Amino acid sequence: MKIFKNRQAAGQVLAERLQNTKADLVLGIPRGGVVVAAEIAHELNLPLDIIVTRKIGASTQPELALGAVDPDGETVLDQALLDQLKIENLKLKIDEEMKEIKRRENLYRHTRPGLAKLVNGKTVILVDDGMATGVTTLAAVKYLKRHGAKVILAVPVAPQEVVDKIRSEVDEAIFLEIPEYFQAVGQFYQSFDPVSDEEVVQYLK
Repeated sequence: MKIFKNRQAAGQVLAERLQNTKADLVLGIPRGGVVVAAEIAHELNLPLDIIVTRKIGASTQPELALGAVDPDGETVLDQALLDQLKIENLKLKIDEEMKEIKRRENLYRHTRPGLAKLVNGKTVILVDDGMATGVTTLAAVKYLKRHGAKVILAVPVAPQEVVDKIRSEVDEAIFLEIPEYFQAVGQFYQSFDPVSDEEVVQYLK
């Protein structure tokens, strides 16, 4: 099982796999996915941009993904989990994550053209630094498809059940590692430091 030195190294390996791919732009999912996406954009000489989707976490277990929300406010929800936990304040959680999406879009994208118009009719390479549950990535895929984009998904590492779930949703998918034993994305990186807002802004410059 390959352990990546850092997000940049993972991006370089993905870029090699994508060398013969025809695409119009690279989209990273903030924050960590932007670091990987920046390497791909640089190597393939393509524009870099971002798509902000947010996980909807359970109150008692924030790391437990109930679903995710995209920039349009559309959601991907784990209905079985919602029924099991009997979540009562779901709308409040979605509203909170929408505020964070707007904050990040304003900070990261600033004066850039609207993403919906930007991706319409384009082939985009969608990138994250890994998928644990895949919900934020799936929300991004559904947003891009809804706005007329062809989606090539490029992710360094994801568990088999998540790969199976998302592969049919995209036009093409590249996964470098699909480990049998998967706890968290960070276990497949030697260095997996948090990425700040400032770093994302710098990559987009």
